[in-house]
Amino acid sequence: MPHEAWPVDPATLVPFLVAIVLIELTPGPNMGYLAGLSAVEGRRAGLVTVAGITCGLLAYMLASVAGVTEILRVNRHLYALLRWAGVAYIAWLAVEAWRGGENGEAAPVATTDWALFRKGLLANLLNPKAALFYVTLLPGFIQPGHASPLAQALILGGAHILVSVAIHGAIVLSSDGLARRVVRVGGSVRARRLFAVALMATAVWIALETRR
Repeated sequence: MPHEAWPVDPATLVPFLVAIVLIELTPGPNMGYLAGLSAVEGRRAGLVTVAGITCGLLAYMLASVAGVTEILRVNRHLYALLRWAGVAYIAWLAVEAWRGGENGEAAPVATTDWALFRKGLLANLLNPKAALFYVTLLPGFIQPGHASPLAQALILGGAHILVSVAIHGAIVLSSDGLARRVVRVGGSVRARRLFAVALMATAVWIALETRR
C-alpha cells in the first residue's frame, strides 16, 4: 500500500507511538495520583478519575487542532522551529526523569464520583506537560501528501488518548499489585534513568524522522 494512501505518514507513526507510550509510562503526576488512589480507594475511584484525566486530554487536543491548520501554513523556518520545540520537549522530559521528576502521593479520600472526576480533570488541565505535548509535539508529525492537517491531528491525538486510557486503565485494573509497584518504580533511581535514556533516544529519533 503506497504511503500516500495512508491518512497519516507511516514513517512518522511509529516514532509518534513510541514517544507517547514512553511519555505515558514515565512516572509523573497522573500516574502517581492514579496509583495511590487505586491502591487506597479501589478500582471504581480510579476509573472515574481516568475519565476525568481523559477529558482533560481531549480538551487540549481539540483546542490545539483548531490551530494546527494555521501552524502548517507558515513557512519552512517556522515549521523547523516547531519541530525542534517538540524534540526539546522530549529531551526535557528525559532530563527531568534523570534528575528525579515528580513523585505521586496517595490521593486523599474523595466521597463522590463527581469529586473524583473533577480532580482528575483539573489535575490534567493544570499539567503543563499535557499542553506542551499538543502544542509542540503533535504538529511535527503532520505531513503533506496525506489526509488533511485536521484529519491527521485528530487521528494522532486520538491515538494518544487511546494509549493514555490503556496505560492508566491498566494501572487501575491491577491496582492490587501494579499500583504499588508503580509507586516503587517512581522512586527508583535506576528505573528513572532507564526511562531518561529511552526518552532521549526517542528525541533523537523524532528529530530524524520528522524531517521534511
